[in-house]
Amino acid sequence: MAPHLRPLFTLVFLTLNHLLTAQPTQFHRGFLLKLTKDPQTHQHTTQLLIGTPQIPTKLLVHLSGHSLWLNCPPSSPSRNLITHGSLQCQMAKSDGQNPESGQPGQFGQFGQSGQSHTVCDVRQRNPITGETGFGDLAEDIVSVDGIRGPISTVDRFLFSCSPEFLVNGLVNGAKGVLGFGKSKIGFQSQMVNNFDFPRKFTVCLSSSDGFIFSGAGVSNSLTYTPLMSSTDGYYVNVNAIKINGRRLAGGSPTGGVEISSTVPYTVMKSSLFEVFVKAFVAAASSMNLTAVAPVAPFGVCFSSPATPVPEIELVLQSELVKWRIQGRNLMVEVSDSVMCLGFVDGGLGMNGSMILGGHQLEDHILEFNLGSGMMGFSSSLLMEGNSCSKIRGVVSSSSSTQRVSL
Repeated sequence: MAPHLRPLFTLVFLTLNHLLTAQPTQFHRGFLLKLTKDPQTHQHTTQLLIGTPQIPTKLLVHLSGHSLWLNCPPSSPSRNLITHGSLQCQMAKSDGQNPESGQPGQFGQFGQSGQSHTVCDVRQRNPITGETGFGDLAEDIVSVDGIRGPISTVDRFLFSCSPEFLVNGLVNGAKGVLGFGKSKIGFQSQMVNNFDFPRKFTVCLSSSDGFIFSGAGVSNSLTYTPLMSSTDGYYVNVNAIKINGRRLAGGSPTGGVEISSTVPYTVMKSSLFEVFVKAFVAAASSMNLTAVAPVAPFGVCFSSPATPVPEIELVLQSELVKWRIQGRNLMVEVSDSVMCLGFVDGGLGMNGSMILGGHQLEDHILEFNLGSGMMGFSSSLLMEGNSCSKIRGVVSSSSSTQRVSL
């Protein structure tokens, strides 16, 4: 290339590159689950259409959940119970998390229809109360929103019918839990297998209207970190925690940090929480923040919510890959004059050392790529004048009605 043309070529290349990276993702195929956050319980819920007739069913969204379970209505002509020893039953138990219960499920050992066979039972857990129980594995028609289309339907979607007590503690109106874990009967796994989409989904939690999009990614501007190996949940390795750029001395999470949609605020094991809070209070004091009496469930609170606060950085696989927690994701306004650090003490008996909670995840794009084993994450959308609610509108307006019959 002639020397005098190189600057022009460089300019054209940079301009094209900017335009390409600035374009929003085109949403031609996929499923959109619209999320709503309950302000009292902080639980994020969505809705599926289940059974015959198609009944709108409110469900708690649980990223680490094994599968879909719900308190099933008395009857649905299209619902079939799954027998023990069947291929579907083996799929439900293939991850080793569901041993035999030796006891009947919701409809008893002869099933809903009274047929003389043993129904496959699946162990379920309520992520809010920690209660567990066994339910009958079943299949029925399940429908969700399709991009630009009214609905996308799977005629034989696997889920389990829970004991009635198991829904205790869920937000008012919720009939069960929609699990996005890695099991073969998790929601994401079944949708990908039925519609042959990429093995990825995007989560965008919001204080109001968030979404989960299953299919292509929704952003080209994400930072990626490896997901740690686990049976169901999604964990990332955090090598260090920094407060205002200073590494937390003598305190870093061990065993991976879980990404949770059901824990409202980030939880730390007591030993880590004490070191973290001490360093945060010192940093806050240097910024002239005034500590006030704590407001439950928080351990540290300050006056004057309008003042700047320390910034938290989670150092992931290297110093070049950091997750920043700041501003609205860091602090919780409990009154007009008091704000609290949105981290809570999980006690000494906590499993693991840290769970990243919903408040810290809000208005961040999280892309879980199960094919590559990576998680992509954005910086705070609020810092860019954007939000999960606004992006949901873009995804919603992006057409196809799809149906799978097995």
